[in-house]
Amino acid sequence: MCGLIVHIAHVRHWVAAKRTGLYDPPMLHRDGFIHLSRPEQVHFPANAIYSETPDLVLLWIDPARVTGEIRDEPAGTGTQQTFPHLYGPLEVNAVIGESALDPWERDGFELPPPPSP
Repeated sequence: MCGLIVHIAHVRHWVAAKRTGLYDPPMLHRDGFIHLSRPEQVHFPANAIYSETPDLVLLWIDPARVTGEIRDEPAGTGTQQTFPHLYGPLEVNAVIGESALDPWERDGFELPPPPSP
């Protein structure tokens, strides 16, 4: 997988990860993987799941720094679109930038600019 991938995280989970070196959110234990997106598709989960949610951060991830397995998998039944899923915790050093997200109304998500190299 080439190019940056992103993940919307709750600030409290990201702060905890920076203390331990591993991002190990509840979704990993619930679903068996961490839901990721390509920047051009993150608006789908952002608007469907996180609208009007405070205390979120967008993590910009370099997949070359991720040691766990990333699988590109279908988003659900009846769609051709695939999303990357990380099977295991995310190493904090794989995150090359973070963007604070202010709450938005449904369908109002706007992708922040990527981090500067």
